[in-house]
Amino acid sequence: MSLLNDIPLSALHLYLTEPYPCSYLEGLKARSQVATPSILISPAIYSELVRHGFRRSGTFTYRPHCDNCQQCVPARVAVNDFQSTRSQRRSCKQHADLNATLHTLHDNPEYFELYRRYQQARHRDGDMDNDDPEQYRSFLLQSNVDTLLVEFRENGVLRMVSVIDVLADGLSAVYTFYDPDVPHSSYGTYNVLWQIELCRKLQLPYLYLGYWIAGSRKMAYKAKFRPLQGLLDGTWQAILQNGSP
Repeated sequence: MSLLNDIPLSALHLYLTEPYPCSYLEGLKARSQVATPSILISPAIYSELVRHGFRRSGTFTYRPHCDNCQQCVPARVAVNDFQSTRSQRRSCKQHADLNATLHTLHDNPEYFELYRRYQQARHRDGDMDNDDPEQYRSFLLQSNVDTLLVEFRENGVLRMVSVIDVLADGLSAVYTFYDPDVPHSSYGTYNVLWQIELCRKLQLPYLYLGYWIAGSRKMAYKAKFRPLQGLLDGTWQAILQNGSP
């Protein structure tokens, strides 16, 4: 397989999961292609896997591999070409009082409480157990690669937490959760802009945003960061320009 020729460990094995309900498109079944064993997936190998459309949940590295659907498109922002819109610049001004600090992965009851509130407000119908701290830890606090935890506070109050992987050619946005009770906030938009700026400071060319699905409202926010590149037929190419898709 061409992917295995691109990475230095021939022992890496790819297997397909059984079908399971799709989290993004109602009524469809999904399957994932999983890279194992996780202990062999070093930061360098993970960077290569992300360039081939993979991402991770905890130590579980996967990419969609559905039988009858190819709507999940790996997406990234080329940060040097990105230009913010007027509404995005308003988001930066709105949340200018947020103070970001970088940390290694660690458990913090304050983080979990914010995560639980966020899940219950934003993803009530999701497949995650929002009250299970062990599932939260395995999802966000376990990593075999280079991972940062970023906390955002406003006047000392925790407002948002992001988990970000550092790759050879960029950053990968693993997950972000934020205070759902602040009216008229735009934390999600601000966070992506903050990560784009961090890429620029680190001189990394790409911010990987996971998967974009044209027909999914959950994924719609990614289309606002243009030009957006997608991995199509094995090649990264522009899928959304500064104009019409």
